[in-house]
Amino acid sequence: MDEQLAVRARGISKCFGDVVALDGIDLDVARGQVHGLVGPNGAGKTTLLGLLLGLAVADGGRLEILGTPVGRALAAPDGVAGFVDGPGLYPSLTARQNLAALAALRGQDARTAGIDDVLDQVGLSDVADDRARGFSLGMRQRLGLAAALLTKPRLLVLDEPANGLDPAGKRHVHGVLTRLAAQGTSVVMSSHRMDDLEALCSEVTILATGRVVFSGPLGKLAAENSELDYRLLASDPRAARELALDTAGIKVVEDAGPWRGAEVLVVRALLHALDELVARLVTAGVAVRELAPVVSPLEAAFLALTEQQESGR
Repeated sequence: MDEQLAVRARGISKCFGDVVALDGIDLDVARGQVHGLVGPNGAGKTTLLGLLLGLAVADGGRLEILGTPVGRALAAPDGVAGFVDGPGLYPSLTARQNLAALAALRGQDARTAGIDDVLDQVGLSDVADDRARGFSLGMRQRLGLAAALLTKPRLLVLDEPANGLDPAGKRHVHGVLTRLAAQGTSVVMSSHRMDDLEALCSEVTILATGRVVFSGPLGKLAAENSELDYRLLASDPRAARELALDTAGIKVVEDAGPWRGAEVLVVRALLHALDELVARLVTAGVAVRELAPVVSPLEAAFLALTEQQESGR
């Protein structure tokens, strides 16, 4: 196995009766990388995460994790931690007691397991002695992350880790995952939140009907995508519209009306045509106050690729 890879999967297949959950999956995850896993419901994301955590075994193909081939036994590979379908917690125990119980199950001494440290990392120190039954969904997600961090994993596998988090909690968890990756830990995370994936991930894998329809850097995904719709706010909306209509490769989709006190224009273009329009606006003395995709490049590509896969079944 390439020493730079934390995960190397080739031709992975998994069936549940007549249902094909994974159909010849290839996946590479570099060490120290946050790798996003996306796909519609039923695409195979949870099954793949379960294989990485040792909760299931593949029917076919080859899976190597942290340089070691994964066998046929149901067991978490050394150096791997995380959760699928939400963390398993004891609701009657406090956050600290939950972590102490998990440490004991793993043969760790709770006094030296670093419980206070991981609670601090995920921002739960203030509620360490509160019972988990009173925790919100976001707090339970953070406690599940703390439980995974107790083992100091080299591969962290997370299913919707930002689920239920408020903006402050999400920023906190993003910071934890970013720091872990910078220190060499690999992270594989699934999410339906495209903004989370774009903020955290250097590479993504898109699944549809149990197959990989894209895997690679986010930049490549955007570059390979077709035209996108962009929201344009300018100091002179009328002049901006005239210039857009006069610029090759730019289509005016609609005049969307007031937006934040200004008239907004929606244009459809490839990046090179959009760059030309911006240059022409600046030359004409028209200030660009905002220019952003109506739908993010990742979401647009996700919709296009998964729809193509579904229609081709």
